Amino acid sequence: MSEEANTSGWDAIDQKLSKIYGEQEPKHYGTLISYALGGQDPLDGISAYKSETPVPHWHFVTYGFSELYEKESENEEHSGFGFELTFRLTREEDEEEPPAWALSLLQNMGRYVFNSGNVFRARDYLDANGPICLDADTLLTALAFTLDPELSPIRTPNGQVEFIQMVGITRDELEAMQTWNTLGLLNAGVEYIPGYVTDLSRGCLLQIPAMVEAVEQGMEQEGSNTGFLYVDQLAWEPGKKGWFSKRPDTLKLGAKQAEIVGKILRGRILKGKSLVLAGQEIRIVFEPGEQPGCSVEDNEISIALNEAAVSELSQNLVPKVCTFELSSFPGLAIRVMKTYIKDQEGNVVKTIG
Repeated sequence: MSEEANTSGWDAIDQKLSKIYGEQEPKHYGTLISYALGGQDPLDGISAYKSETPVPHWHFVTYGFSELYEKESENEEHSGFGFELTFRLTREEDEEEPPAWALSLLQNMGRYVFNSGNVFRARDYLDANGPICLDADTLLTALAFTLDPELSPIRTPNGQVEFIQMVGITRDELEAMQTWNTLGLLNAGVEYIPGYVTDLSRGCLLQIPAMVEAVEQGMEQEGSNTGFLYVDQLAWEPGKKGWFSKRPDTLKLGAKQAEIVGKILRGRILKGKSLVLAGQEIRIVFEPGEQPGCSVEDNEISIALNEAAVSELSQNLVPKVCTFELSSFPGLAIRVMKTYIKDQEGNVVKTIG
């Protein structure tokens, strides 16, 4: 990087970190060929600092989601995507090099954001469909996102940047976040995950009675904060009504997400809130209503549910192949299809349903 280059965005991040780590020289991993020029890694760099509090850990910070050099976007308020990711991972006393898998994980997050345009915000979650560290013996198979507890937002010459921390979570914790909310569960569990430092060896928080009680109370009082859910397997088959044959409208879902959809519906519709399921080609919008019914407009299907219909759905939506109709919603059928979980090479590693 030449001395003449404008590195004001990068420098602002360095200045923020120097207030915490002083003269500590981080382990820095730069990218030789930029993503724009055909390189494999979208982030310009990742720094890893040694931190001792609240437990010894590596503190990873990305460079590249925000505008590190010249201002290029038209959004004056935010720099680039408006955030950089951080990740805190437990560190052994004699460990001198941060694990390579953590660097790969952060670059994978970069690929996801750069390719999809979806950004991360505190309160988000992401299902990794397998161990966050490949081939590791760990229960952590998903990620939650919250504000980094030490790095407050900064104002750079290119706009504001937040520091969003990734936290490794279990499948059951992910489900609790979906049916309640991410920050609620993280706040309730901070005593057991100090500093939200990811520990591959930890157990599930929902094995702790106090955590189960906190989640149950939160769900009962607040419902679910999940108003939008991307569903890989989602389809709509219009019914047929005639003299000689009759077929109900059919909503098709994958087995992997069937059960959680039923649980989220209870936490949304019964609290007077809607839920949007987004598939590759259609959107299903569930809304509270006094009488069940549905309407179709282009690729969006609106489905009104009352309490009886929600209760039936939540009882019958299970992770196994089945087709059922609702007595409380004549003319609507639900079909649950098999879900095939694939690895990065496209090989089926698990079948649900």
